[in-house]
Amino acid sequence: MSLEEMTIAVHGGDPLSRAGLIGYLEQQQRTAVLTRTDATLEEEPEDVAVVLADQIDASAAARLRELVMHRTPRVVLVTSELDDAQTELVVDAGVHSIVWRHQATEERLVKAIQAAGRDEGEIPGDLLRRVLAQLGRRRRDTSAPSVPSGQPTQREADVLKLVAEGLDTREIAGRLSYSERTVKGILHNVMARLQLRNRAHAVAFAIRQGHI
Repeated sequence: MSLEEMTIAVHGGDPLSRAGLIGYLEQQQRTAVLTRTDATLEEEPEDVAVVLADQIDASAAARLRELVMHRTPRVVLVTSELDDAQTELVVDAGVHSIVWRHQATEERLVKAIQAAGRDEGEIPGDLLRRVLAQLGRRRRDTSAPSVPSGQPTQREADVLKLVAEGLDTREIAGRLSYSERTVKGILHNVMARLQLRNRAHAVAFAIRQGHI
């Protein structure tokens, strides 16, 4: 799905940041970008939601989860920083992509939105490494929360391992000599079968279960 074909909604943020992002997206799309702060379920859902949020607390995480579950599963979060607890809230909410505010150039945001439109996710490398370390500690903690039952096939585990390394669909396809369509199909199947919300959730599950 190209940027021009998407319906994009911008949620939250201060007026200046929101106006700047909307203006740039409208210029790229040559169409109107929706502006929403408290979207209702009666409104037509967008293809991709961009959420501008400086702080993530339990309330903000609940709004993100509501957005993912009831409006669009493709959410790009732009935020300043996340500690371990906030990272857990965001991942559990099902957010597709995360962009650090200080790295949120127009080009980077467009790339993240396009990736979300393809049902792919982007997580900053430093955050991904921290998430993996955090999950590694959880694997050694017998009090870790329960996870979905079942296990990925070897082929699914191979793909998830490369997702955990930060590779995108094209790079995974090249590494495993698959087509991009095959990689997307593998990820879709494992997430549907194990009831996983997105790539980050799938990687978290595979690590917690010791598959990668």
